[in-house]
Amino acid sequence: MNTILLITILVVIFALAFDFINGFHDTANAIATSVSTRALKPRVAIMMAATMNFIGALTFVGVAKAIASDIVDPFSLNAFEGDVTGSVVILAALCSAITWNLLTWYYGIPSSSSHTLIGSIAGAAIGAAGFGILNYEGFLKILQALIMSPFIALAVGFCMMTLFKVLFKNMPLYKTNKGFRTMQIGTAALQSFTHGTNDAQKAMGIITMALIAGGMQSGDEVQNWVRVACALAMGLGTSVGGYKIIKTVGGKIMKIRPINGAAADLSSATVIFGATLISLPVSTTHVISSAIMGVGAAQRVKGVRWGVARKMVFTWIITIPISAVMAAIFYTILNLIF
Repeated sequence: MNTILLITILVVIFALAFDFINGFHDTANAIATSVSTRALKPRVAIMMAATMNFIGALTFVGVAKAIASDIVDPFSLNAFEGDVTGSVVILAALCSAITWNLLTWYYGIPSSSSHTLIGSIAGAAIGAAGFGILNYEGFLKILQALIMSPFIALAVGFCMMTLFKVLFKNMPLYKTNKGFRTMQIGTAALQSFTHGTNDAQKAMGIITMALIAGGMQSGDEVQNWVRVACALAMGLGTSVGGYKIIKTVGGKIMKIRPINGAAADLSSATVIFGATLISLPVSTTHVISSAIMGVGAAQRVKGVRWGVARKMVFTWIITIPISAVMAAIFYTILNLIF
């Protein structure tokens, strides 16, 4: 077996592993509010999320193409025929992203799988060929989406909750809770679907990038087997669940009632799906957590536990640079092996 084929096979395995880990790492984001308000039992919520993630993952490919070509041009990674640099870069990026995801999952920190993957791709590529290798136009576009989407989600969550307060101010609390608990089943399903449309595509983009760098395809089209494999990995990972992160997202940011949960789910699903439609990868973790904060601020600013929010924001900020450095280290090690 030649070296490029071996590395490409390893990339596919690691990309599917990343997708699986992403599934149980980010499952909590989609269902945390519905579980915390007891609209759904955890196991039912997780299985529903797995199904909707799978369906969502098969529906779109725009984000996958952005990951495959907007950060680094896969065709520029190999200087000559038979050069394995591009394949090693992608494998190093995956090793870094998986390591960071497992560390943050273990400690129950809702960090961003998107941030760590994008930071890792950039870091591994820079480690291999310097800063000039980056596709700055595409990379900055993705960074802008990652930075702006939490603020947009915060604003949408605030507006959504404000609207709900006006529309349902004269309804008895028990009726409101009952109605919104039922509504949360639908909003949690919608949220899981939108999560699949955006997050599962990142692994698809990585595999496509590896196939291009390995000379196994010439365009950025996502092959059908890649779409199905990534959708299955995401769905299976989701079925495992992530109870530690559910606890953080669903309860530590603010005390969530059914009306809050429905408003947060609807707000974040709108922002994530909007990003998918314009082929931009966003952090579902950031968007969902920010929507919850926006909803909480509309309800009562002091009701939001801003200390927890600050710790989460700090994790968001450090994820890209730490992932980039880790990926550069992984590239150096793997380059010695291959």
